[in-house]
Amino acid sequence: MTFPTSLGTSTADEIRLLGQDLTKDLMGKVGFGELAFWLVALRRPTPSETRVFESVLVALADHGFTPTAIAARLTYLSAPDSLQGALAAGLLGGGSRFLGVTEDCATFLHQSLDTAAAPEDEAGWDALALELVRQSKARGTYIPGLGHPVHKVEDPRTPVLIGIAREEGLEGPHLKLFQAIGRVHEQVLGRKLPLNGAGVCGAALADLGLPVEMLRGFALLARAAGLLGQLAEERRRPIGMDAYLTVDRNAVYVEP
Repeated sequence: MTFPTSLGTSTADEIRLLGQDLTKDLMGKVGFGELAFWLVALRRPTPSETRVFESVLVALADHGFTPTAIAARLTYLSAPDSLQGALAAGLLGGGSRFLGVTEDCATFLHQSLDTAAAPEDEAGWDALALELVRQSKARGTYIPGLGHPVHKVEDPRTPVLIGIAREEGLEGPHLKLFQAIGRVHEQVLGRKLPLNGAGVCGAALADLGLPVEMLRGFALLARAAGLLGQLAEERRRPIGMDAYLTVDRNAVYVEP
């Protein structure tokens, strides 16, 4: 009996994935980030693409004391299947808002580039970015990836990821437009905001040619590493109950 999919086939004696023998051709020879890219794009990434892609996964594994961590740790205390419940709570919490910035920023940049020709120089990128910021302000909407609640001057991930993409020759139009927005937005908004790490990761992933509608999934993949770390930390040094009591004491309950 076989169980074929478009990606591979399992038989009693062999598992084939992406046209490769999983045990002979992939295990121990292909990194997980490379495999994730390959499964989505249906092409093996170059070493340069793998470096940029895995840099994004590391950047998005950030798992500070955020609602994602709180949700995971509280669920770990209370759910009947605590570990599974905590993973689900953490992933849903991360995907619903924080990690959506990666997808939203890439979508905004991608749609903007679909309706405008790519400029040839920095002045042209700045002019395009200025027009986009003006349009966003006129609509009363925010530009995804602009601003950060903690890194209010500069997100430390942003220049590093841009530098890696540049070193690898993969600084494409999405990253160039995102950087231009960072340079010009103050002229329209009247204040300087940082380009956040989730946004620059979206721009970098879009420049790799990955489908923008899949980018939230990559962000969830990255956050899963941090989430597992949070659950292990809860076992080593429990703070879930303290977090719960703090939240409960400060909650204001209203009628639905």
